Amino acid sequence: MAILTRDRGFYRSFFSLTGMIAFQNILAFSVNLADNLMLGAYSEISMSGVALVNQIQFLLQMLVMGVGEGIVVLASQYWGRKDTAPIRRIVSIGLWFGLASAMLLFAAVFFFPQGCLGLLTDETAVIGEGVRYLRIICFTYPLFAVTNVLLCSLRSVETVKIGFVVSASTLVINSCLNYVLIYGHFGAPEMGVQGAAVATLISRAVECVIAVVYVARLDRKIRYRFREIFRIDRSLLRDYLRTGLPVILSNAMWGIAQAVQTSILGHLGQAPIAANSIASTVFQILSVIVYGAASASSIIMGKTIGEGRLNQARQYAKTLQILYLIIGIATGTALFLLKDVILGFYEISPETRALAVQFLTVLSVTVVGTAYQVAVLTGIVRGGGDTRFVLYNDTIFMWLVVIPSAALAAFVFHLPPLIVFICLKCDQVLKCLVAVVKVNRGNWIRQLTHPQKKGEEPDERAVYSAEMGG
Repeated sequence: MAILTRDRGFYRSFFSLTGMIAFQNILAFSVNLADNLMLGAYSEISMSGVALVNQIQFLLQMLVMGVGEGIVVLASQYWGRKDTAPIRRIVSIGLWFGLASAMLLFAAVFFFPQGCLGLLTDETAVIGEGVRYLRIICFTYPLFAVTNVLLCSLRSVETVKIGFVVSASTLVINSCLNYVLIYGHFGAPEMGVQGAAVATLISRAVECVIAVVYVARLDRKIRYRFREIFRIDRSLLRDYLRTGLPVILSNAMWGIAQAVQTSILGHLGQAPIAANSIASTVFQILSVIVYGAASASSIIMGKTIGEGRLNQARQYAKTLQILYLIIGIATGTALFLLKDVILGFYEISPETRALAVQFLTVLSVTVVGTAYQVAVLTGIVRGGGDTRFVLYNDTIFMWLVVIPSAALAAFVFHLPPLIVFICLKCDQVLKCLVAVVKVNRGNWIRQLTHPQKKGEEPDERAVYSAEMGG
């Protein structure tokens, strides 16, 4: 079997999906970057406080995206055979799971904001600024859940352009309102960190409205109606729990682990907190193609398996591995060359700047591993239906390798923040060995769909829409 497929349709689909998802992600991550830049110029303590709150936001993001990725894995196989009736019922299940996750986290941070942030650092001033931000930003959680579950549902049927529109609107509104409310321009009060929170709340409300209106009025593939949220198919619920629950648990575990990692760095001082915030945000911006490729691969794999083309799926997997390595090397090179230019936009202390340079240098190396193993495991393996393997693999590496080694480095051996940071990122390279073995064994393909029920036929309008690129 040749390493590179000659299927031109595959390349068109992969690069089109990757590009659109990457653009959507870069706009979404730019919202955090805008907050970081504007608050960094306003106050480094405010930026550090928001950085802690963003770890809670990251946990929510992981939970909601876990729900969404579970939808993609299951629904994309039904899309492969153009059976949209089950997809609508899967969307309803996803909305319930997404809202439940958001409301649980909302309750925790609304009633116990200081306790939640106190788990991440013991810097009193940073916690104080974080609480002021968190009391407002927590109201965005249910809006964020609804928006992203709907966008993932659309992504499962290869509708990705609306995600770009949603993210663009959020960035523009949030950036403009940040300028007005943080600094008090155009007669508005100078609200500082609370102004950033209000700006984000308004922008999240707007993006939720756009997503809901699109799904209810403009989508011609799924044709979801929100009254269907009260119709839960028990058979599909069992399928979703079996397939999607490992994804949710894996993402939740990853989100908690990231909070623990922030806590480890947070107890080393304010400079490591700020440097990690900057490095993480910049890394997210420059690695959007990596995660876009993983998401695109999941959709392609699910659709191909749903169509019954299993040998073609294995061929695609070989080609994708080469593409992942190329993307990783290009991303790492860009991150290394641009790190000093990007840091020039921040008003930060020399200590924070030096640490940020070190952290970004480490990331420019580990991103090559990230590009390969994340895309293989979450794109090919998980997209192919084997969702439990990723859960087991992430759990072992995070809780038996990454967290223990970083904790020992920080609190037992009292090593510099750079060494602690390297321990926190070592799994991005180590997981590559597991990914190579797993994907090339070919035992990751799972056919998850049920036969169509009597009286249900493929949705001709959905088929027509897909053929016309709608």
